[in-house]
Amino acid sequence: MNKILSFVFLSCALFSLPSIAEQHNRTIEIDHKITTEHRVEIKGKRINYTATTGTQPVWNEKGEAIATLHYTYYQRKNIKEVSERPLLISFNGGPGSASVWMHIAYTGPRVLKIDDEGYPQQPYGLKDNPYSVLDVADIVYVNPVNTGYSRVLKNAEGKYPSKPEQTKMFFGINADIKYLAEWLNTFIHRNERMLSPKYLIGESYGTTRVAGLAHAMQNKQWLYLNGVILVSPTDIGIKRQGPVKVANRLPYYAAAAWYHKALPTELQSKDLPEVLTEVEAYTIDKYLPALAKGAFISEQEKQSVIKTVAKYSGLNERFVAQNNLDIPTAAFWKELLRDRGRTIGRLDSRYLGIDKRDAGSRPDYWPELTSWLHSFTPAINHYFATELNYKTDVKYNMFGTVHPWDNSDNNVGEQLRLAMAQNPYLHVLTQSGYYDGATNYFDAKYNMWQLDPSGKMRDRLTFKGYRSGHMMYLRHEDLEASNEDLRRFIQNTLPKVGQSALY
Repeated sequence: MNKILSFVFLSCALFSLPSIAEQHNRTIEIDHKITTEHRVEIKGKRINYTATTGTQPVWNEKGEAIATLHYTYYQRKNIKEVSERPLLISFNGGPGSASVWMHIAYTGPRVLKIDDEGYPQQPYGLKDNPYSVLDVADIVYVNPVNTGYSRVLKNAEGKYPSKPEQTKMFFGINADIKYLAEWLNTFIHRNERMLSPKYLIGESYGTTRVAGLAHAMQNKQWLYLNGVILVSPTDIGIKRQGPVKVANRLPYYAAAAWYHKALPTELQSKDLPEVLTEVEAYTIDKYLPALAKGAFISEQEKQSVIKTVAKYSGLNERFVAQNNLDIPTAAFWKELLRDRGRTIGRLDSRYLGIDKRDAGSRPDYWPELTSWLHSFTPAINHYFATELNYKTDVKYNMFGTVHPWDNSDNNVGEQLRLAMAQNPYLHVLTQSGYYDGATNYFDAKYNMWQLDPSGKMRDRLTFKGYRSGHMMYLRHEDLEASNEDLRRFIQNTLPKVGQSALY
């Protein structure tokens, strides 16, 4: 009898408990946050702040939660008028990259323990950022769907949407902008930041994102901005094809060659800005017109261009001639230091790689990316778990599954121009590293020149260059400089008392 009762009791207990699968389903909480208190010294002053990290749902038109986005929100304490306090909304790129890079290496209150040039050092971890812009603006770092801890949610039937359905909802230029604008509206209202001056900052593909978001927030959410910051920008929908695409690489080639002391003595003895001024002028005035002539360029002009491009790129004349004046970036990364048995990085050409063979037309791997993952991955996971007290078994996706990505109808550059035209308060700052070979700095300048063909808003467009790569802030000197440029941009674009938004 006792055995029977025991069996009945055990059976009831088992049926009343969640299944093993339910108990151990590795999912993120859909709407949840944790707030911790901290302090940091910025520019010699102590800043007390709170860090709120958690998740907030993405809603569809039926009011159903279809995804949840993980974010981290830093607020300076003891602010009397929050309505006057700027809010900086930060995105990284990819698409498919978490908002980790600028979070713990650029603008946030904690940054990586790395050397002064940005190379990883063990033990990995974080340290205070004495240059963070948290002294002048609150900051929120947002992870789009499938990046960081952000995830797609199951539908009412308990199933995940199909891959085509997910692409339509999340994974494309315009889908990405649409749902993020809605999400930001909810975040801003939940946190009572409707009256605050607002800024968007995006890095790499994040520049495509924030260029489109500027228009969507103003025209769909009626949330007007004071500034957009484009860090290492993509083409933002501004066409750079044919001879323009080829010619625009040369100033970057010159910068990388100068860094590795591969230029002729007459150029190597000059400082980098002086060299780049010279190369930029040649690119616009001579190289671009020569490329436009194609096969019908005169032999005399062709030989002159071969000689000059070789001089400015650090390559030999034979190599330039063999490529018909058009040197592919992958070939440059392989060729520049081939005689030294090294390749150079794509996102930051200061980094060196070692290939299996010195022969070949492209490097085996990207040394800068592997170097960065050394330090970023352990640091961000440790930071959330130990300092921000955010614990989960869900994997933090440094790079998430977002492909195939729908790149059609990319009009974000025109959308940003229209947003600026509609809003006299809106300014744009571009920040680029001279040694970035993926989104090169001269392309970024070209974007700026072409964004507003009328020239009527050129006084609201600013460019800043740095002696580093795609993530220019990894170099200590540029961490300070880029934050200071961003700080001044925010301060200078806050309207004066009584200044109306009108032309």
